[in-house]
This record gives sequence, structure tokens and C-alpha cells, in this order.
Amino acid sequence: MTLSHAGDMSLTGLSKISSPSPRAPRPTLRGRLLQLAERATSPLLPADYLDLFDPLRPGADLRGRIVEVHPETADAATLVIRPGADWAGHVPGQYVRIGVDVDGVRQWRAYSLTHGPRADGNISITVKAVPDGLVSTHLVRESRPGTLVHLEQAQGEFVLPTDGGKFLFVTAGSGVTPVIGMLRNLFPVADSGVVRLPRAAAYDIVVVHVAPSEPHSIFIDNLRALDGAGLIRLVARYDDEHGVLDVADLETLVPDLHDRQTLACGPGGLLDALQTHHDARGLSLLTEQFRASTLVVGEGGTVDFTGSGTTVEADGATPILDAAEAAGVLMPSGCRMGICFGCVLPLREGAVRDLRTGEVTTATPGETEGRGVPVQTCISAAAGACVIDH
Repeated sequence: MTLSHAGDMSLTGLSKISSPSPRAPRPTLRGRLLQLAERATSPLLPADYLDLFDPLRPGADLRGRIVEVHPETADAATLVIRPGADWAGHVPGQYVRIGVDVDGVRQWRAYSLTHGPRADGNISITVKAVPDGLVSTHLVRESRPGTLVHLEQAQGEFVLPTDGGKFLFVTAGSGVTPVIGMLRNLFPVADSGVVRLPRAAAYDIVVVHVAPSEPHSIFIDNLRALDGAGLIRLVARYDDEHGVLDVADLETLVPDLHDRQTLACGPGGLLDALQTHHDARGLSLLTEQFRASTLVVGEGGTVDFTGSGTTVEADGATPILDAAEAAGVLMPSGCRMGICFGCVLPLREGAVRDLRTGEVTTATPGETEGRGVPVQTCISAAAGACVIDH
């Protein structure tokens, strides 16, 4: 008998004598009941059945139930949503990511909340159906009371300071949605008219609102009501009547522009022009936009999504996220502005270009320790052939 074998034997014998196997702890009554429930509902879990009866309960995946749908214009609607019990609330001006199933695929989009905290606990978003907009068109045309949607907690820094001041809002199209949430929180409207809250007295607000035409101007009635009550000063500009807004005209439209902090939300072109204008004059500007501006376009290429077995041809101006979804690939996504990082996937091989800066990110097999290089697919386009781990 070898020494090692003898050692093994003695240790084994000692274990049998001095260390009896511990008994597994007896399950609690709750645990036994849960085990029975799981056996009875297999292959589903009890939570799957609870989702059918109480999907908004505490501890469930955060969802909301659409309770009202209000048309705003021919192509826009406000959805009033009862959020689940775990909704943490929001600050006016923030946005929420909404998940909806379209043709069997869950899609996520970010929408501004168009009210401050409400007494009934509901939240609301206003959606404008955009051409070829898969989710926006679905929400505007297909939403019905009773429909469940998936939610994430509110996010965003596009909010008013709480201590008051002089402000200019510049909004274009659906860019008015976060602003109307701030204004409704400051100046709520009751059946008797606008309520004048003491905390709103510290705010001096001018709104320059731009729309293609008056019929396409979302929330114009709300803005006019606040203007008529002397609570804001409204400057409405319609492209078909006044032409496209030249930001240089702001100093005429708003004579005390230099005394105000500007908050702006709208298309990237308008925000870029405002940034240049305000930087040249040393003025404060806070912006919010729903899509990243494409500034640099290069060559495209093929994108191979390894997990799905799909390869797509993508031009140099189309985000990889959009190209993949157009080909039917289920992709993680979020804000679609390069902010939330909800769309990040590993680039295993090849190169992609950041559409905002032109910066090219490359990945070479064997040099990334098998992990790939994380890239944001919502603001990255193919720069030649590339492989994305999906």
C-alpha cells in the first residue's frame, strides 16, 4: 500500500467517523407550497399564471396597461398608461422606454412623458407616426385600451431647474412632448381653467414652437391656452406660412434671449444650428433629441450576425441596428441616440464607423480575448465587412 493511498484511506475513515453527512434543511411551508405549485403548473411557472391575472403586481416585470387613447393630430396620439406597482415615478421632461410586440418581435422605443406626476397615478406619452416607423405607426394606429406594454423606469436629464428662472423653449414637431410635460406640471389645467400654483410664479417662460403647418402642430391648443392666460409667451412658427426657422431670427423673436436659458428639443439639424448659434454668443443651451444626427458617412459593407445566421448588406449611412431590424433580426435597443447603451453588441471582426464622429472601431480575431469590441449598433454603420456577435 502506498503512502498516498493510505492517507486517502485514513482521511476517508476519519470523515465517516467524525463528520456525518449533514441533513439538508427541511423546506419551509412556503417552499413546499411553491414546489407543489411548480409541479402543478409545469412546464410553466406560477408567475406565468399570475401574469395573466395581475400583470401589474409588485415584483412582476414592469409593464403598463393602456387605459385611454386620444388622437392629437391626423398622425399623432396620446396614450394614457397605468404603470405597474413598481413604477418609481418621474420628473417632468424625462422619457420612458416602451416595449411592444410587432409581428411577433418585441421592439423598444423611447418616448417623452407628457405630464408631471398625476393624481390618478397614470403616465402618458404622445407618439407621432413617422414614415416607415414600425413602432410609432403601430402605437398610433393599433393601440387600444386594455393593451399591455412593457416599461422601463423613467430616464433623462432634460428637466427644469426647481428654483425657477427665465427660460426659452425651442421645440419642433414632436419635440414639444417633453416640454408640454414640464408646462403641465407647472400650470395644470382643471375644468375651471388653468390652475395658478405658487411654485410656478418663479418661472418666466417663452416657447418658440415650430411645425410644418398649424394642423400638424401637436399640443397647440394647450400652448395657446397657457399663452392666453398669461402664463407663457407663445411664438408659433409654421413652415408653410413663415418658412423654415432661421435660428438667427431668435434674437428678434425673443428680444431678451441673452437673459434666458434655452432648452430645445427637435430634429438634429435644428439642434445643431442652435448649438452653433448659442456657442458663438456664449448662451446656455440644453438639448434633447430622439435620434442621433448623422454627420459622417463612409462605405458600407456586409454585416454577419453570428447568432442568428443572418448576413445583411448595409450602406454607410444606415445604422447597423436599423439594417438588422429591416432584415428581421431581433436586436436589443433603447434610446436610439447613443445615450442608453441598450443596443451594445460585440464586434467580433471587421470595422464599423460612428455616424456622429466618423471614428472607426475595428476588431481583429485573436486580439480581443474572445470577447469582441463592444459597439453601439444604433449609431454605428458598417465600414466594410464585419461580424457582430448576436
